[in-house]
Amino acid sequence: MIEILIQLLRVFAPLSFLTIGGGQSIIPAIHHQSVEAHHWITNAQFLDLFALSRLTPGPKSLLVTLVGWQTAGLAGALVASFAIFVPSAVLVYYLAKLWARYEDSLIIKAVERGMVPVAAGMILAATGTILRAAEGGAWAWGVAAAATAALFWTRISPILLLALGGLLFVLIQPAT
Repeated sequence: MIEILIQLLRVFAPLSFLTIGGGQSIIPAIHHQSVEAHHWITNAQFLDLFALSRLTPGPKSLLVTLVGWQTAGLAGALVASFAIFVPSAVLVYYLAKLWARYEDSLIIKAVERGMVPVAAGMILAATGTILRAAEGGAWAWGVAAAATAALFWTRISPILLLALGGLLFVLIQPAT
C-alpha cells in the first residue's frame, strides 16, 4: 500500500506544475500513467472517473483524486489530491508576486501570448485522449468534429449539442 501511495505522489506531483490554468491539460498524462503505465484502472474506469469529475463542482483536476481513490482508497485520494494541488499552489503563490511586479514588462507579455497556443494544444490533446479511450471510432470523432464546427460557427447551445450527440449514439450504436 505504501508503495502505491509513493507511486501516486511521484506521478502526480510533477503533473501538478502543468495544471496551472486548468486540469484538462494533463488528461493525456493522467490516462497514460493510470491506465497504460501503472495499470491502476481500466479504460472504462478512466472514462467513468472522467465523467464523474466533470459532473461534480470543483477543479477539473478532481480526476486525479478519483484515480487515487480507485487505486488506494481514502489514503490514495488524499495523497493524489495533495500531489496534484499543493506543488502548483505553492508555485502560483510565489509566481503571482513576481508576475505582479513585472506585469508590464515585454517578457511577461510574451510569455502570456506564448502560453495561449500551448494551452489550446494541450486541451486538444486531452480531447483526443478521451475520444480514443471511449473507443467510439469514426462516429465519435465525426460527432466531435461536427460539434466543434457548430460551436465555432453558430450560437447553438452546447447543452443541445450534448443531447443531440447522445441521441445520435443511442440510435446508431448496436445494442450490446
